[in-house]
Amino acid sequence: MLVTGAAGFIGSHTCVDLLTAGYRVVGVDNFANSSPRAVERIREVAGEAGANLEFVELDVLDAVALGKLLAATPFEAVIHFAARKAVGESVAMPVEYYDTNLNATLRLVEALREHGPRRLIFSSSCSIHGDVDVLPIREDAPARPTNPYSRTKWMCEQILADVCAAQPDWHVTALRYFNPVGAHPSGLLGEDPRGIPNNLMPYLQQVAVGRREYLSVFGDDYPTADGTGVRDYIHVVDLAEGHRAALEHLDDEAGYRVVNLGTGVGTSVQQLLTAFGAACGRELPHRVVARRDGDVAALYADPSYAAETLGWRASRGLDEMCRDAWEFQRRNPGGYDGAAA
Repeated sequence: MLVTGAAGFIGSHTCVDLLTAGYRVVGVDNFANSSPRAVERIREVAGEAGANLEFVELDVLDAVALGKLLAATPFEAVIHFAARKAVGESVAMPVEYYDTNLNATLRLVEALREHGPRRLIFSSSCSIHGDVDVLPIREDAPARPTNPYSRTKWMCEQILADVCAAQPDWHVTALRYFNPVGAHPSGLLGEDPRGIPNNLMPYLQQVAVGRREYLSVFGDDYPTADGTGVRDYIHVVDLAEGHRAALEHLDDEAGYRVVNLGTGVGTSVQQLLTAFGAACGRELPHRVVARRDGDVAALYADPSYAAETLGWRASRGLDEMCRDAWEFQRRNPGGYDGAAA
């Protein structure tokens, strides 16, 4: 298997899951928002199976290097994670998001069209739905992306759907994640973004370990039970298992399909803050600030299609997500490249 963005949060956990399930994996990453040490940790967590990981430092935007890799190795399938991924950052940096996310997907599709395999799992997002009329969210809910990040994911989905319509030998599954959090229970592998975290859980982890002074809660006046935004948080290990399930069912039918990966349970920012405080043993400082551009009140999945088509369900709850995320941060207070506890 080829995994792009292999050193990232979801990519690294998926590599571990594939390796321990017996797959041989070639991972690529340019380390724009990840660390080479994550590659070392993948091998460590995977144990003996880690010997089946080959890593190539490569930018998916480099069409020549990507083409050489695909021409040299007979891959069975590709999982495409490599992308910029933060909603708030995308509002401030739209050109960079369109450039990276669309062009990485286009370069990959061009290379797969020439060299194969035409079997792809695409990392998409529930955020393409924007403000929804009906909850929980099904795969056929209208797409109303509200920010550049979610628009790039929606556009990439359209590219892949059009490719499958034009060339029926392609097998593509787009997995729409809800909100991945947590870490590997070993505490060796977790989320460690470069710079200031753009997502809630890694920022909360850094507050808990003393790297940030307090958490900013973006709005407490949403039409939700406690006024804070509600999301469907999913443990990253569950998410990794969902990718393996999608691979195992990729040949069920040719063409393009979309599958939600979520728990079906909505959790508010305040509930997550409370749960993480319980995991680390103290109340965490936070301040309510203005809403963030591009955010919506509530998003949570209807995961029934994943159960029906992939035989997959999330099994890990909020307490386990917070416990594992805290264990990673506690053991790695400065992240992968900082001092370990």
